[in-house]
Amino acid sequence: MIAMKLSFDVLRKSGPFIIGAVLVIVMALLPMLNIVIPGVLPGPTYQPGSLALLSLCMVYAAMALSYNLLLGTSGLLSFGHALYFGAGAYGLGILLSRTGLPFWVSTGVGLVGGLALALLSGAVALRTVGIAFAMVTLAFAQTGSLFVSRSSSLTGGEDGITVNTMNVPAAFVGILNTKNLYWLALVVLVLVYLVALWVDKSRLGHVAAATRENELRLRVLGLRPFTTKLIVFAIAGLMAAAAGMVYLLLQSGVGPKAVNYDLTVTILVMVVLGGVGYRWGAIVGGFVYTLLDQRLTALAQSDAVDSLPAFLRVPLSQPHFLLGIVFILIVMFSGGGIAGTVDSRIRRRDWRRAAEAALPRAGGDESVARPRLRP
Repeated sequence: MIAMKLSFDVLRKSGPFIIGAVLVIVMALLPMLNIVIPGVLPGPTYQPGSLALLSLCMVYAAMALSYNLLLGTSGLLSFGHALYFGAGAYGLGILLSRTGLPFWVSTGVGLVGGLALALLSGAVALRTVGIAFAMVTLAFAQTGSLFVSRSSSLTGGEDGITVNTMNVPAAFVGILNTKNLYWLALVVLVLVYLVALWVDKSRLGHVAAATRENELRLRVLGLRPFTTKLIVFAIAGLMAAAAGMVYLLLQSGVGPKAVNYDLTVTILVMVVLGGVGYRWGAIVGGFVYTLLDQRLTALAQSDAVDSLPAFLRVPLSQPHFLLGIVFILIVMFSGGGIAGTVDSRIRRRDWRRAAEAALPRAGGDESVARPRLRP
């Protein structure tokens, strides 16, 4: 009995990692499989269109993971996180277009630039707290958006910047190589997840979580909440920059919208949708939001909607209206997001089983009815 219990405990602890490993393997095999998911993917999984959509989902999932480090781990509500996403995309694009640096060297330089930008802006923004912090990060994002919109000679202005394929490996160029970009996005998503896992499990993450709950107590204990938050802020910015680089390659360019605060709000919605504080919830939120955004746009432009009466056709022809309704319903009926709802049900089930196991059996008399348990 003890051996069985130990085996169950080990399986329970290692279960999430086993499930995650299996999902990664399945995702890695999708470009070689002929799987059709009607209403979700535009075609079989091996086709470039489906792979491009799934790649975009993984890019936004990585971005949501990075934002979850701020909001979920550290309790920092930022309205300027898109700045680092855009810095990674624009930085790599400018380096490939303006310099003769090899692709991987340009990638490294771009990541260092994104990290430096996050450190500098974070050192300023973290001098404030609460809504003031959110407004300072918003100001940084708007400044970045204004810069890329007006610097036409460097960033292409409102038209954005396109990728110079001469310095990009041939494996990442062309529609036929979409599967390679898909695998690149998957690798980046896994790396971002591992970094987020390391932060949450490390002393850094524990101090950041404690800072979120009671910063004054940590100061009394002699710890440095500012340094902790700055390091987490910089790591989140680095992760966002990596996601931005993959986005640049996937879209073959980038525009000012990648820096605007609208993107930050979108990522915030993904995190809330998946469940704040849950790493896998951020991934699920990124996938669900991106798929809904893409597929509801196709539905809004379909003949079925066009044939409806005007009082139905007008609102349903707006994909953001449909997406907003879905988001409102999920938030209303699952306050903790998708991951929070699943986690609460698992905890409720475990609590019920533990309580039932702890009840006395009244001397083995099975005729004695047990009371009904409620969480």
